[in-house]
Amino acid sequence: MTAKEYIDSLRRLNTRVYMFGEKLDNWVDHPMIRPSINCVAMTYALAQDPQYADLMTATSSLTGRKINRFTHLHQSADDLVKKVKMQRLLGQKTASCFQRCVGMDAFNAVYSSTYEIDEKYGTSYHENFKKFLIYVQDNDLTVDGAMTDPKGDRSKAPHEQADPDMYVHVVERRPDGIVVCGAKCHQTGSINSHWHIFMPTIAMGEADKDYAVSFACPTDAEGLYMIYGRQSCDTRKLEDGCIDVGNAKFGGQEALVVLDHVFIPNEYIFLNGEYEFAGMIVERFAGYHRQSYGGCKVGVGDVVIGAAALAAEYNGVEKASAVKDKLIEMTHLNETLYSCGIACSCEGCPTRAGNYQIDLLLANVCKQNVTRFPYEIVRLAEDIAGGLMVTMPSETDFKSDTVVGNNGETIGDICNKFFAAREGVSTEDRQKVMRFLENMCLGAAAVGYRTESMHGAGSPQAQRIMIARQGNIQGKKKLAKSIAGIEK
Repeated sequence: MTAKEYIDSLRRLNTRVYMFGEKLDNWVDHPMIRPSINCVAMTYALAQDPQYADLMTATSSLTGRKINRFTHLHQSADDLVKKVKMQRLLGQKTASCFQRCVGMDAFNAVYSSTYEIDEKYGTSYHENFKKFLIYVQDNDLTVDGAMTDPKGDRSKAPHEQADPDMYVHVVERRPDGIVVCGAKCHQTGSINSHWHIFMPTIAMGEADKDYAVSFACPTDAEGLYMIYGRQSCDTRKLEDGCIDVGNAKFGGQEALVVLDHVFIPNEYIFLNGEYEFAGMIVERFAGYHRQSYGGCKVGVGDVVIGAAALAAEYNGVEKASAVKDKLIEMTHLNETLYSCGIACSCEGCPTRAGNYQIDLLLANVCKQNVTRFPYEIVRLAEDIAGGLMVTMPSETDFKSDTVVGNNGETIGDICNKFFAAREGVSTEDRQKVMRFLENMCLGAAAVGYRTESMHGAGSPQAQRIMIARQGNIQGKKKLAKSIAGIEK
């Protein structure tokens, strides 16, 4: 699809969206939501641009047809590397979350997992999934990967919850399908997607088999609705003007996705009670998604570094050694994240199903670094920008013609006078870069950069658990014993 065709396709859906306690009739053009749609649209626009064809498109392993890389099953380590490079490019183009990564990562995790489930049980989940993915590829659909359940009391397993809806679960099994209830929260790009893939959120035991479920579902299915997630400074998008928004064109989006007795036909079911495979899907999806952060967050980081350098230039301090050193440190941290994303891709290997999986240890190291480095990058950006980033009067004040001075000066005159930048730089340009940095460091964009760097794809302890599992401490002990001459 083209970007325009994508946006037009959303208008044809009967997606049920609620915000501030009310149903939105036209959510596609709502000023708080449209920037996130623009981000997804960029994944379509760049795929139409010949200069980005190698990164943005691929050849389907299922049909041999040309497809958008966001719908691709990775066929080599080179595919995994191109994925990271594509994500960095999109981060550079939007300075935000472009939302299609979760679907791409779900495709690859579910594809290989269903193959192994079918091997053991003789089920038809893998064929179900292949047919679904061909449909997605041929129509270039955006699919949201939905993994995170509300969880309720986290000290208890799914079947032990006082309210069973704290985890998505099967409430009825029919000859032609299943009926499910529950919810998924923090769902990136859910409102902007054509379909969803639902997956388990944790490893499960036999008592949780009704919660061990994975399936595809249209975003406008009967019984499915979404409550839009608030972001810091989000209502600035409802005001006149755009400077105070910071990044007026692009933005991220999260929502609570509710499943109220939604019927899922058999052909869209990929896991239904085979509880021992729930952990496999979680582990593989998490690995792919932790790799993703070595691309998307790096692209956004590029823009943050550029904005900080621009702020220094406008403030007249770009030649100061302390400022130069801060920019060097920001670049060092950002490229370290990228190195991890590339490394776990280069060390990828084929699954039994044939698609390629990243090196899980290095993917978790990548995400562990992402939980830290963007915070330091943002801190240094705030340091360079100065306090004006958070104390500047509004765009309305800078444009106000209300007279306040003894010589007939307006509020606008006063603001433009006292917040003037270095010679040759307009006050408005200084406004723009300061508000942009505020948005990136503290505002709505921080949801898709700073805070998401901490909690997206699993909070820090989740990666540390996987690093402990994958780190092969016993093997390292043997290395030390061999060299030290210890026989026991």
